[in-house]
Amino acid sequence: MRSLTVDSLNPAVRNVQYAVRGELAIKAEEYRVVLKEKGQDSGLPFDRVISSNIGNPQQKGLDQPPITFNRQVAALMEWPQLMQLAPNAFPQDVIARAKELHEEIGSIGAYSHSQGVPLIRQNVAKFIQDRDSHPSSPDNIFLTGGASAGVSLLISMLISEPHKSGVLIPIPQYPLYTATLAQFSGVAIPYHLDEAHEWSTSINEIKAALKKAKEDGIDPKALVIINPGNPTGALLKEETQREVANLCAENGLVLLADEVYQSNLHRAAEFPFTSFKKVVCDMGSPVPLVSFHSISKGVTGECGRRGGYFECHNIPHDVRAMMYKMVSVGLCPPLQGQIGVDCLVRPPKEGNESYALWKEETSRIHKVLAQRTKLMAERLNSLPGVSCVDSPGALYLYPKITLPEKAIAAARAAGKEPDAFYALALLDATGICVVPGSGFGQKEGEYHYRLTCLCPGVDEYVGKLEKFHREFCGKYQ
Repeated sequence: MRSLTVDSLNPAVRNVQYAVRGELAIKAEEYRVVLKEKGQDSGLPFDRVISSNIGNPQQKGLDQPPITFNRQVAALMEWPQLMQLAPNAFPQDVIARAKELHEEIGSIGAYSHSQGVPLIRQNVAKFIQDRDSHPSSPDNIFLTGGASAGVSLLISMLISEPHKSGVLIPIPQYPLYTATLAQFSGVAIPYHLDEAHEWSTSINEIKAALKKAKEDGIDPKALVIINPGNPTGALLKEETQREVANLCAENGLVLLADEVYQSNLHRAAEFPFTSFKKVVCDMGSPVPLVSFHSISKGVTGECGRRGGYFECHNIPHDVRAMMYKMVSVGLCPPLQGQIGVDCLVRPPKEGNESYALWKEETSRIHKVLAQRTKLMAERLNSLPGVSCVDSPGALYLYPKITLPEKAIAAARAAGKEPDAFYALALLDATGICVVPGSGFGQKEGEYHYRLTCLCPGVDEYVGKLEKFHREFCGKYQ
C-alpha cells in the first residue's frame, strides 16, 4: 500500500512559502495559547502577543471597530426579519439598501452568479467610473473572495509553460505573489524598488530585470505593481505609471495592478493615489490591465468576510470567457463578501441618515492610522542602526536594520536569516510578532522587517521595540 507522505505530494506545493503566516506567526500562536492557559504563571516575559505581522485591522488585540453602516446592512441581509422585529433600530438608508439587495439576491445562503451579483457588479463599475472619469462595464468586473483569489486566478492562467513562464514582481513584495507563482510552477522575476528614494519604482530596474529574464530563457508574461506598496507604502507618480504602461505594451506584458490600499493615504495632498485604469485610459494605451481591490484594507478592514473584485481592461472577450469558466468551478464568491464590496463602493452619501456616523468613523480611522505611522517612523529613525521611510500609504512600516556582525554570525550558526533571527528574538522578548524582510525579498546583505501601524497603545508598543533593539545590539556588540 502506498503511504501518504510529504514527498509524495505535488512538488509545487512543497515549494510554496508564505512568510506572513510562517514560522513567527506559528510561534506567536503557541505563545498565545500558553498565555491563555497559564496566565501569570506562563513564565513568559510579556502578558500578551501583539500581532504586528499582518494587516488584519479587526483582529483581537488590534480591535479596529467595524463601520456601523456596513455591519447594519450585513445584519439585515443575514436575517431580513430584523426589519420587522426591530423597525426603529436601523437607519432608513440601511433598510433601503438591504431591501434593494435582498430583492436582487434573495437569501444569501444561495449561490449567486459565478462572476458576482449583477447589481453589485454594476455598482462597482459606477464606483470605478466616478473615480476615474472613464467608462467601466459590469461585464468586466469579477467579484472575488478577497483580492488574493483574483491574483491567484490570474497567475494560474498566465503560467502557460511551467518553470518558464515568469511574472515581474517588486522587491520587496507581498509574499502572495511568490507563493502563488510557486504553487503554479511559475518563475518570479524580481525588480528592486529604490529605498533611497522612498521605495520608488525604477523603469530602468524593470527593464534590466526583463532583459535578464529573457537571457535566462524565461518568458515574461506579466508585471505586478502594488500601489500603494506592501510592505513599503510607497505611491507611484503618474509619470512613472505612464512609463510602466508603455513598457508593458511594448513587451506584451499584462499589467497586474494591486490597488487594495488605495484609500489608505496618510498624506494624500502630497502623495495622491491615481489608478492604473485612469492612467491607461488617459493614454489610450492598448495594454492589457487587471486591477484588484478588496474590503480587507482601507477603513473597512473586513478581512474575514473575504470580499474583493478585479476589473479587466483591454482583455479579449475569449480570455474573459476563460476567466468565467475558471471562477465557475468555484461556483461563486462568498455572499457576505459581495455585500461588503457593495458597501465599499456605495457608502452613505451626504444627506443620508447614516452619513454623519460613517464620516466620523472613517475619518477617525484615517487620522489615527496617519498619526501612528508618523510617530512610529520618527521613533524608529531615532534608534541607532535603524532607518525607516515614513510610509505615505498602506498599513505598514518597513524599517531597515543594521545588525552587528556577531548577531549575523549567531543567526547563521542557528540556520536562520539574520532578520528572521532578530524577529524571533523580538517575539521571545516582547510578544511582538513582525515579518522579517527575508520573507519579502531584499538586496544581499540588507535586513528589514515589516510591522503594522494598527496596534493601539503605540507609545508602549514602540517603547518595547526600542528597548529590545538596544538590548539586542548591545548583546552582540
